[in-house]
Amino acid sequence: MSDQPRVEIYTKMDCPYCEKAKDLFDSKDIEYETYNVTGDDELFEEMVERADGRKTAPEVFIDDELIGGWDDTSALNETGELDEKLGIASDAPEGHRNGGGEAANESDGDIVQHRTMIIAGTGIAGLTAAIYAGRSNNEPLVIEGDEPGGQLTLTTDVANYPGFPDGIGGPELVNNMKEQATQFGAELKNGIIESIDDSSRPFRVELADGDVYTADAVIAASGASARTLGIPGEDELMGYGLSTCATCDGAFFRGEDMLVVGGGDAAMEEATFLTKFAETVYIAHRREEFRAEDYWIDRVHEKVEDGEIEIMKNTELTEIHGSQEEGVDHVTLVENDKGHPTDRLEDPETEEFEFDVGAVFFAIGHTPNTDYLTETGVEMDADGYLKTKGGEGGGQTATHVEGIFGAGDVVDYHYQQAVTAAGMGSKAALDADEYLENRERADSSVEEAEPAAADD
Repeated sequence: MSDQPRVEIYTKMDCPYCEKAKDLFDSKDIEYETYNVTGDDELFEEMVERADGRKTAPEVFIDDELIGGWDDTSALNETGELDEKLGIASDAPEGHRNGGGEAANESDGDIVQHRTMIIAGTGIAGLTAAIYAGRSNNEPLVIEGDEPGGQLTLTTDVANYPGFPDGIGGPELVNNMKEQATQFGAELKNGIIESIDDSSRPFRVELADGDVYTADAVIAASGASARTLGIPGEDELMGYGLSTCATCDGAFFRGEDMLVVGGGDAAMEEATFLTKFAETVYIAHRREEFRAEDYWIDRVHEKVEDGEIEIMKNTELTEIHGSQEEGVDHVTLVENDKGHPTDRLEDPETEEFEFDVGAVFFAIGHTPNTDYLTETGVEMDADGYLKTKGGEGGGQTATHVEGIFGAGDVVDYHYQQAVTAAGMGSKAALDADEYLENRERADSSVEEAEPAAADD
């Protein structure tokens, strides 16, 4: 090992956030030791003790200091504090020339680099856009975002993506697309876009760590993040028996009864996955009908028939009880046969009851990651989804700000499928390329017209 601080990462099998943590340190050329706690009770107990009782992976330590899980590590990376703890200088000076971008002018001040195109997000939409943009010689800079790889990295089995008759793991598909994008000239950078200034051209793109880039075109494909309920016990117990990622944390609660909250594809998939570890998996859904596709509903009903899953319809979670020392002890639920029981708390037919479970998993949808666009002229709906022009012909992914395009889950609140995200990513790259070509032609026409005017 070099003189760098000692970095340790506790990991487990089938842990996408563990891979994100390792990718982050790899991107910084930092060596680290990994400890896989899967199937090793002694190592698992060591991790829990060092992590102050948290039963989730990854857990990152720098020189024996607990950094925390992926969210904690990513947050420190955003602010630059992680680099300080690692004793490494900002790579901003080196960024003045890389990946085909133009060097910043001295007058640009704190601008690291000008790029033809910046893509926000490395989910399926962002990576597909990067592949197409790279093939168009636009040499895009792709900012990973706070969910590197997107939601698909949390999916163990993608069975409906064309071309994979036996299915493919979400992380594997994402990594293949990253490799493909870089082969065509895309550059991937770990970071999160804090804001975009569209008051002049080129766009000014500021990252959370303070780095600033300029770009002629921007594709917003920053995806969405898991929603939470905002109920009592949630903040205290997140990571201590409450999770938004069954594939990450399910194995830590082997033999426990587990509660999955939600009624869509994600909830059905997580409940099915958790049957590997749980005594019984309970699904609480606030309505009578599930939103999931028939494939997942059929799989869940097979597990119901086998006695591995129980369904609690017209039921909502209102409180999680427990402690960071002991984890989740039980939950409070409300039920009303009319559905949406929290809207009917005064109804005498609404029943409130306590229910014993050892772990809770949220699968209740996502919120689009579009905060960095709020100060621009890009239009959004009430939930933060981007409004694009749509329609027929070219320009369907264009927002109401020329040069900014949207793709994937930041736009699509309805389909939310990997294959539709890929399609939107390709359209955004093609629309952006057409915009750049038209802009270049217009600039050339102006340059040609100026000498002619001078001759008159």
